This record gives sequence, structure tokens and C-alpha cells, in this order.
Amino acid sequence: MKYVKIEFEDESQYESLKETKKRHGLTWKGMLLHAQRDLDSDSAD
Repeated sequence: MKYVKIEFEDESQYESLKETKKRHGLTWKGMLLHAQRDLDSDSAD
């Protein structure tokens, strides 16, 4: 198993991401995978 560590210097940035994660019912892993899908699909255009 691999681990990812992210450090936030800005508490508000962390809180904003945490609220988005909660609102969409995602885990942190789910957030990363969703972002990857979105980023990869944008480059296909």
C-alpha cells in the first residue's frame, strides 16, 4: 500500500477541500481519483 501526504499552509484551503469532500460523499482517495479523471478528460479535447 502506498501513502500520500499533503501539507496545507493555509487552513482555509484544507477546510474548503474537506467541505467539498463531505458534500460529495467522497474519501480523500476518491477526491484524487475524481480530479485525475477530470484533468485527463480535459486534455482529450
